[in-house]
Amino acid sequence: MKPILEISHLEKRFGDHLVLKDINFQVDQGEVICVIGSSGSGKSTMLRCINFLEEPTGGRILYHGKDAATEWRRTEYNAKVGMVFQSFNLFSNMSVLENCVAGQMYVLKTPRKEAEEKAVYFLEKVGMGQYRYAKPAQLSGGQKQRVAIARALCMEPEILLFDEPTSALDPEMVGEVLGVMQKLAASGMTMLIVTHEMSFARDVAQRVLFMDGGIILEDAKPAELFTNPKQERTKEFLQRVIARQL
Repeated sequence: MKPILEISHLEKRFGDHLVLKDINFQVDQGEVICVIGSSGSGKSTMLRCINFLEEPTGGRILYHGKDAATEWRRTEYNAKVGMVFQSFNLFSNMSVLENCVAGQMYVLKTPRKEAEEKAVYFLEKVGMGQYRYAKPAQLSGGQKQRVAIARALCMEPEILLFDEPTSALDPEMVGEVLGVMQKLAASGMTMLIVTHEMSFARDVAQRVLFMDGGIILEDAKPAELFTNPKQERTKEFLQRVIARQL
């Protein structure tokens, strides 16, 4: 079976600074991959390049074997490869329901009644159905992020990209968002997650990528990477971070 997503020799340069250097990996159907590493290692930039929020300066991104930059319409690709941001990116002037309906109507051309039904379904799924008429300003950070996940699901993506989805949350709100993500993983949703939550990566991911200095230094199963990392830099990172979380 072919992978859904193939990242081949991906590079990203900002001026003279090479942020991503020859990134190569693939994502299979139903796989949950967590990306870990220090701040500035290129994790979020990689995700933003995969979703074309940043234009790659080298390499190819293949979605179902076709070049995402040239052989897919950008709106179609971005609907199928959804994104959940650390800062939620909800429209503040719209209700929760309208936030979940807008993309369906304007991008997928879904009729309003069907779009609303789907929005309510996914809001219920993430535990936010009762807040459908609230504005984002009335919600906690954890609630906003759950709405953002519901909004992404409404587009019926094949893959969801998560860019540090809990980093902007108070500690007591982290668990409610990770709980939703854990249920998505259990349901078979394909996910690529940049995260600082080591216990989540260890318990939920099938693979963990460790990035350092703009390269993927290790790509391994969680049990292997967390208990027997091959690279000294990975060991240093885990010793520093893992003691606080696991």
